[in-house]
Amino acid sequence: MAPGSGLPAFPAECRRRAREAPEGRVWGCAMPSTWLLLLAYLTYLALGTGVFWLLESPAAHDSSERFQRDKWALLRNFTCLDGPALDSLIRGVIQAYQNGDIVLNNTTSMGRWEFVGSFFFSVSTITTIGYGNLSPRTMGARLFCIFFALVGIPLNLVVLNRLGHLMQQGVHSCARMLGVTWKDPAKARWLVGSSALLSGLLLFLLLPPLLFSHMEGWSYVEGFYFSFVTLSTVGFGDYVIGRPLLWKRSFGTVSSKCIMLSPLPSERRDVSEES
Repeated sequence: MAPGSGLPAFPAECRRRAREAPEGRVWGCAMPSTWLLLLAYLTYLALGTGVFWLLESPAAHDSSERFQRDKWALLRNFTCLDGPALDSLIRGVIQAYQNGDIVLNNTTSMGRWEFVGSFFFSVSTITTIGYGNLSPRTMGARLFCIFFALVGIPLNLVVLNRLGHLMQQGVHSCARMLGVTWKDPAKARWLVGSSALLSGLLLFLLLPPLLFSHMEGWSYVEGFYFSFVTLSTVGFGDYVIGRPLLWKRSFGTVSSKCIMLSPLPSERRDVSEES
């Protein structure tokens, strides 16, 4: 490269600034590599989303149609469900719900293996959250999931480490500037550290439950519980965004109506005696 183009001198300039800067913190040189890392991270997520969508979407569509056929066949055969039929319906609903096949009024929960569902699964895989509400059913998707996680989990750790390092640099920079202004570095570090901690709690634990309460119909405590389980990457799977909660209420309403329409045991004896 010709002198003056600036490109070859960039790494040398970064090294010189790193030697001169306190503790080697050079913001201008760290940001380009961080943006490239984030771009690679998002590109990898997009790749996983597309592959899972391509592999799992046909199988999920067939499973959904099969569940619809079984449901309508059951409703045609039973005007009002008795005990065994009700148990059969409950088992089918639970199995379909675990497979992500619950369908209400021809709509699905979070698209299952469409774009949104595939992206959700990709994120929960490489972040090691693993809610368990969605899992690949085809062998091709399972094999791809193994290789996707082998690369994606280390990549996720690298990205989080880089972002945490940048956040730490920002906190230290604010503490140094505030310490120079106040002439009290210890007090400045305490104030900036406390502010960063409170901001993190507010952003990741205290505010998200309000959004979940509005979007998912949860209580604030349920939203806080989900935020903590997600942030800690525990991922029990008992609460997951996008799950259809109305099916429980609708199913309960249908069951109560069937129970009301069904004759009581004493009434059945009277009818049998009259006949």
